[in-house]
Amino acid sequence: MSAPVFLAEPGALAGYDAGSVYLLGGTEGRHAGVVQRRGAGERVDVVDGAGVRLVGTVQEAGPDGVHVLVTQRVEEPAPDVALVLVQALAKGDRDELAIEAATEVGADAVLPWQAERSIVVWRGDRAAKSRSRWQGTVRAATKQSRRARMPAVETVVDGRGLAARIRSVVDAGGAALVLHEEAAVPLSTVVLPTAGTQPRELLVVVGPEGGISAQELAVLTGAGAQAVRLGPHVLRTSTAGPVALALLAQRLGRWDAP
Repeated sequence: MSAPVFLAEPGALAGYDAGSVYLLGGTEGRHAGVVQRRGAGERVDVVDGAGVRLVGTVQEAGPDGVHVLVTQRVEEPAPDVALVLVQALAKGDRDELAIEAATEVGADAVLPWQAERSIVVWRGDRAAKSRSRWQGTVRAATKQSRRARMPAVETVVDGRGLAARIRSVVDAGGAALVLHEEAAVPLSTVVLPTAGTQPRELLVVVGPEGGISAQELAVLTGAGAQAVRLGPHVLRTSTAGPVALALLAQRLGRWDAP
């Protein structure tokens, strides 16, 4: 069984190499030592969410946290092509289910989208609270999937903001794919961005329960996005994104890596 993962703040693992002892304190330390009762000799990983992983064993657990003896430091590079899930706001917890699974299959960032047909609206205090809840969901999914890199949850955009993002991504050598049930081009056949001198993004746009309107689709494709068909069946907003990301991750060779 793989080792449990605990999250440190970005930069907190600087200077720790094999043979050093890292103190996992705060909430994560209490969770490891008090809730999970991790004991001496147990294997644990500590990651900073930015690609650094300390592989180690518990030396001791005390009131100040868990002392981890580092056996290996691993630095996982950022991908050449970043997978970004553009998830339309959805009612209930369907959008959170989507970003949870997307994190587990390899999303590098999540962009909340206030689509025309989104029933849920993020404004003012609600926007800040909802984004914070999404960040918590992504954080938990990062630990569950044993990732060293935690996807960023960006600020919500409307249709105009999304179109501007698509133009920027395409101009930089990336691509944007809009999942649409009436599209003629299968996802499996689209040309994907390749590695360049700078990291590139691959946006995967998923609509809300009511779908993407014809006007929205025209605006997004006009900005440089491509409408694609995921498969023969119509998936829910909570499942379409993760399925598409999994297929794209396979095509990009991510799932062949150790």
